[in-house]
Amino acid sequence: MRPVSRTIIAAAALSLLAGGVVAQSALTRVPAEVQAGAYALDSAHGKITWSVDHMGFSTYKGQFVNVDADLTLDPANPSAATLTATIPLTEVDSNSDGLDAHLQTADFFDTANHPVATYVSRSVTVDPTAPNRATVQGDLTLRGVTRPVTMTVRFNQAGPSMGGVYRAGFDGEATVRRSDFGITYGLPGLGDEVSLHIEGEFTRP
Repeated sequence: MRPVSRTIIAAAALSLLAGGVVAQSALTRVPAEVQAGAYALDSAHGKITWSVDHMGFSTYKGQFVNVDADLTLDPANPSAATLTATIPLTEVDSNSDGLDAHLQTADFFDTANHPVATYVSRSVTVDPTAPNRATVQGDLTLRGVTRPVTMTVRFNQAGPSMGGVYRAGFDGEATVRRSDFGITYGLPGLGDEVSLHIEGEFTRP
């Protein structure tokens, strides 16, 4: 192989490597570097996992999928962030067809009258010691009852993903008492406190 060919190949390899470094460096775990604007939840990468005590024998888990949510972000003013989410209660997956059907009844979600739950943020407070963490105060409406619910949120990463789509990822945790929303079936054997783990990847249109 002639020396000039080796030079061309080496230059091409360095160019590709440099491109990979640029693409990777566009990813950030620093909240202040996230692009401002309106985001929509990628429902394929956004779900809510719930867990509840099952008569002391186990912690039973399931998920809500096909969640719809909108997020606005302004890194220069993070407390101005807003979040609205709609959770289709008919899209619950407990890995049990019988339980999924029971959850639709008036014993639990009463989806014939209340097919969705909604969450609307009222305030966002960033942790002064950990800027990638925040507390979100908001209102959850379930079965026609609205109660305040606090969610702790961790920012994971933002930047271009496959296809060049700009994406921001978060995880959240919250706890609700189902009796606060009129769901008292099985108490006290079935747990009253329901833990929620929220996963969300939001994309910019």
